[in-house]
Amino acid sequence: MFAILIFVLLSITTQLKADHGFDVRHHLSTVTTYDVVKDIVKASANSTPDGCTPIHLNLVARHGTRSPTKKRMRELDMLASHLEELIKDAEEQNLSLEKVPSWLRGWKSPWRGKLKGGELIRNGEEEMYNLGIRIRERFPELFEEEYHPDVYPIKASQIPRASASAVAFGMGLLSEKGSLGPARQRAFAVTSESRASDVILRFHDCCGNYKVFRKRQEPAVDKLKEPVLDEITSALVSRYGLNFTRQDVAMLWFLCKQEASVLDITDQACGLFSPYEVALLEWTDDLEMFILKGYGNSINYRMGVPLLEDVVQSMEQAIKAKEEKHAPGSYEKARLRFAHAETVVPFSCLLGLFLDGSEFQKIQREEPLELPPKPPQSRNWRGSTVAPFAGNNILVLYSCPANSESKYFVQVLHNEHPILMAGCGSDFCPFEEFKEKIVAPHLKHDYNSLCTVHLEAPEQKPVAKSSILCGNKGSYAGKAEESSFALGDLQGTGFIVRVSFVLEHGY
Repeated sequence: MFAILIFVLLSITTQLKADHGFDVRHHLSTVTTYDVVKDIVKASANSTPDGCTPIHLNLVARHGTRSPTKKRMRELDMLASHLEELIKDAEEQNLSLEKVPSWLRGWKSPWRGKLKGGELIRNGEEEMYNLGIRIRERFPELFEEEYHPDVYPIKASQIPRASASAVAFGMGLLSEKGSLGPARQRAFAVTSESRASDVILRFHDCCGNYKVFRKRQEPAVDKLKEPVLDEITSALVSRYGLNFTRQDVAMLWFLCKQEASVLDITDQACGLFSPYEVALLEWTDDLEMFILKGYGNSINYRMGVPLLEDVVQSMEQAIKAKEEKHAPGSYEKARLRFAHAETVVPFSCLLGLFLDGSEFQKIQREEPLELPPKPPQSRNWRGSTVAPFAGNNILVLYSCPANSESKYFVQVLHNEHPILMAGCGSDFCPFEEFKEKIVAPHLKHDYNSLCTVHLEAPEQKPVAKSSILCGNKGSYAGKAEESSFALGDLQGTGFIVRVSFVLEHGY
């Protein structure tokens, strides 16, 4: 009996120590701030060989930390109203409120009354500004040229938080390079494509079949999350004596993430959950990202092929300039892009990051991967490392003239650290092998064919076919499953429009 008591006390002590060292800011999935996670990496497989010099750099970065969107701010206002009702109901039933945290009584959203949302906040500006400085200092050979928009093109999606991130990054990259003000800033260009046609940085906006897939898949994802939310809802009802619903718990978790990342508050909404409950909630977010943006279905990342092609093309142009001995300042040295999690996550999948060798082979054979395992099992797929705020992939092209195997190599840095490319078995890959093993298998999938939504009238009516895809047309000829659904009368013409789409098998 005494031995059992000692064992129980030791278990409680161990758990308390573990909980005491727990930092919720490391477990916010894609709402995690960059400074919290940028230095949490596994050891690099290889270092850059001697005699190799960088000749070109590609950057694909997510925007920095932002405020909640207008839609989410309205949901937080609704949460405040419902929490007020829960406390009022408890008071009317003469229930004790001793277990209810004091901050919860009379709580109002910190964003109450704001008319706009989703903008880059000060912390996000600093994340991007400092990233620009670090990249310049790390690769001085690439950024020694006089700035010109053809030498250092900076591109952003048309969403303001992405373009603002590009500006903050550019200010850091080019600080003390000009003559404007005491900081010696200089003007620079940031270019954007229209949202309606940006297939490089917002391909998800232009891919009709992806939109159909996502809309169909979201209810299934919600079903997968329900058992976790129900379990935690039951625990919170028991712990605090308020009749929380599943939706309340989902919104309290959202509030926790916003408080921790935007306001640096971790002892209010986040304090409602135990560390294990936070781990479970984080897993549900990571699961959703995996299924709807990541390896869960090949359309998630294959629609990013235009971006991959753009990256490879820039490398080939840099090699040509090197081989033909173009004059300094006459060719591109870096291509710098700023977009969203919906850009960075698929691009990471195209590169085969966060996979082991067997998983990479499955992707090449177009076979689905297992879902990320539930805690307490470990997993590689974490939103906090795959795509935190300001998360990035940097592809550096090296010239290695003394190497007998290849004159040019590609190194991938994820969040500024070398990361293994499963297709190469290294983070430092011969350029031709990079193209053959990682890039080429994806290029057989044409973006237009993969993404085009076909509109057809039934046979008994005049045939009307169209294509909704940023002005692009095409058809998909690969292995696929075809589905369709009716949209209804087309602009009062009497034609019944049917959307036919094709999706490769997967989650």
